[in-house]
Amino acid sequence: MMQIIRVSPSQAAQLFGVNERSIRRALKNGELRYIIVQGRYKINFEDLVRWSQHLPSREQKRDSEGIGQFVEKWRIKNPKFSPSEKIIHPENKTL
Repeated sequence: MMQIIRVSPSQAAQLFGVNERSIRRALKNGELRYIIVQGRYKINFEDLVRWSQHLPSREQKRDSEGIGQFVEKWRIKNPKFSPSEKIIHPENKTL
């Protein structure tokens, strides 16, 4: 079972390189799903990713100021530590 990840508006703004007002505006306009926990908004992370892909300006901010700037650093360069293709794609028995 997949667990839903939720973040606060300020965390979302930091992660995606946008102003917190942009996140709150998206909440007000119904662009992001959220729940309220102890009086605080908690936003569905999956929705944030989709929302960040909706406009080119958001994609650019995500990639230059948000989590996107670190993606290249996450790539595993040593094949010894890379996940096995057999594990990633178990349905493809020819690997």
